[in-house]
Amino acid sequence: MAQQVPADPSSVVDDIAEHNTREVASDLASKRLAIVNAILVGPKGAGGGDWVLVDTGVMGTTGVLLGTVEARFGPGARPAAIVMTHGHFDHVGGLEQLAAQWDVPVYAHPLEHPYLDGTRSYQPPDPSVGGGLMARIASLYPRGPVNVGRWLRALPEDGSIPLMPGWRWLHTPGHTEGHVSFWRETDRSLIAGDAFITTAQESAYAVAVQAPELHGPPMYFTPDWSAARQSVELLAALEPEAVLTGHGPPMRGPAMREALHRLAAEFDRVAVPERA
Repeated sequence: MAQQVPADPSSVVDDIAEHNTREVASDLASKRLAIVNAILVGPKGAGGGDWVLVDTGVMGTTGVLLGTVEARFGPGARPAAIVMTHGHFDHVGGLEQLAAQWDVPVYAHPLEHPYLDGTRSYQPPDPSVGGGLMARIASLYPRGPVNVGRWLRALPEDGSIPLMPGWRWLHTPGHTEGHVSFWRETDRSLIAGDAFITTAQESAYAVAVQAPELHGPPMYFTPDWSAARQSVELLAALEPEAVLTGHGPPMRGPAMREALHRLAAEFDRVAVPERA
């Protein structure tokens, strides 16, 4: 039976007063938006054009995100770009509004483009896996697509990320075909999206309390478990110092790495649902 890999609570990055963001570095922070996180990359007070937004949260939280952006970067701040880990509903809730309001490029892996340019919806989720309330109501979740085709751009084949100097993208499929994660070698920071997460997203209770645990991608929306395993193995091999995920709190340090390696080593037992 799939289960979590508990993690040392001391590995969790603490909230700071600024709109309850969790700051991993002076230029890297996570903002919780209901059931999901958006990531802010760039120095505080950057104003316009010197920071990047990774993912845009779930529908109905865009106003909260804009308040966080203003508090961190300054009044009227807009990013140089929006960069997407993937196109599931809880990551694109504000994408169409923000792309139009800011008029900035939106970067994603080419395999995600059909879900971001209005041409294809994701396959239905499986509400029978995972056990918790969030899983049981998965059939109600929007499957897209959204349409930001006017602003949509492909991530470069060389692994670079436009307007995010020092970062590289890594193809980490499984949760979606075109899912990507972002890696900065200089301080070993990893933005993992939903390749793995730090809470049991299937459980409404776990989502509410955010108890730290290393967990595979949300079960109800993950179609390719072999690819998902390989993605976690790839990310664990990087030996990250800090991880920011699509769900759950950012974590850092040796205890986090130990839990991540256990997740990779025991992936089939602890992450894959019995019916997969």
